[in-house]
Amino acid sequence: MDLKIIIKNLVESFLSAGNLALELREKGLIKKIKSDNTPVSNGDLEVNNLITKKISEITPNIPIISEETSENKNISNLKDFWLVDPIDGTYDYINGLEEFTINAGLIINNKPVAGLINAPSKKRMFYSYGKSNAFEISGGKTVNISDSISKKKDKLKFISYSNKIKPEIQKIYNYLGVVENTKMKSSLKFCVVATGEYDGYVAEPRAYEWDIAAGHAILEHSGGSITDFDGKKIFYGKKNLKNPSLILKSKNIL
Repeated sequence: MDLKIIIKNLVESFLSAGNLALELREKGLIKKIKSDNTPVSNGDLEVNNLITKKISEITPNIPIISEETSENKNISNLKDFWLVDPIDGTYDYINGLEEFTINAGLIINNKPVAGLINAPSKKRMFYSYGKSNAFEISGGKTVNISDSISKKKDKLKFISYSNKIKPEIQKIYNYLGVVENTKMKSSLKFCVVATGEYDGYVAEPRAYEWDIAAGHAILEHSGGSITDFDGKKIFYGKKNLKNPSLILKSKNIL
């Protein structure tokens, strides 16, 4: 399996999916509430169809688990599979905001080996396919974000999914020396930690594997790290597909 070829063949489809998402929003989205009380739109579903169709063409023998379908979610002991979140940050997407992303992560032997994340409103596309092979496309240029020089920092700037910091997260902030916190939604968090724009992110157990798989790959391949609160590595294919606690660090603070 040539990960570079697989991912390079998907980049254009992800850029097209981003354009589709924006076009559908401009026309006016059809919205509804799912059984878990979260929103979904026709944009989520059409983007899902576009990217899963392309993934299936390129890797026909690898199952796909997507947030927006029931297919393959109940299969136990999967080791090799795709995790797709067609729109992460649906609230932002539906409400005309900018932080939503389009995501796919490839899992081999329960570990993320490649990822793609497009933030179409931000005009930023990220992808990776191995150590030191993490890239950003922006402004017509492709940059290897693994190449940036690691810089030790005295004052750390982290991201959170809420402005209200829980005590267990504040304890980690205190230990690490985090002095500034910025709220950010969606998997864009992983990308801006991977680029070094922010130094890290901490979250208690929440969300699902498809929310983090692509970002996990991109962050690790950029030189950063992701563990749970006990310093253990994150693996995929758990029975309920739920995430453990997370600590993301850019390579600047490793």
